[in-house]
Amino acid sequence: MAAAPSEDERLDRAFLALADPVRRAIVARLSRGPATVNELAEPHPISTQAVSRHIHVLEQAGLVSRSRDAQRRPVHLEPARLEDLTAWIDRYRLVHEQRFRALDDVLASVADDTRHDAAPGRRRAAGSDSQEES
Repeated sequence: MAAAPSEDERLDRAFLALADPVRRAIVARLSRGPATVNELAEPHPISTQAVSRHIHVLEQAGLVSRSRDAQRRPVHLEPARLEDLTAWIDRYRLVHEQRFRALDDVLASVADDTRHDAAPGRRRAAGSDSQEES
């Protein structure tokens, strides 16, 4: 019996699955609701068999699932799995946002200092003039 994949392995599978533009288009279409393989294949210049293989990759990544509805086998998006990916991305996005905010604060402080030093009537320190008197 195979061990359940780790969180890193699940993330790897999901991001690898989403690396393909056809699979991203399938996920985007499924965000509007379930669809059959034929419906998912319609906008693409590939066979329904090729679309089925793309769906299989998305299923292996846990991003979609299939159900049976009489003769139809609609494909459904698994939003919880997408939320896991978003949560992983958000952890790093928030760290970088904090760094950018800190950089903004430093730049604003430097800009304030520059404006203060260049204020009219402010005397320069002795010897700081670029032209010396003869």
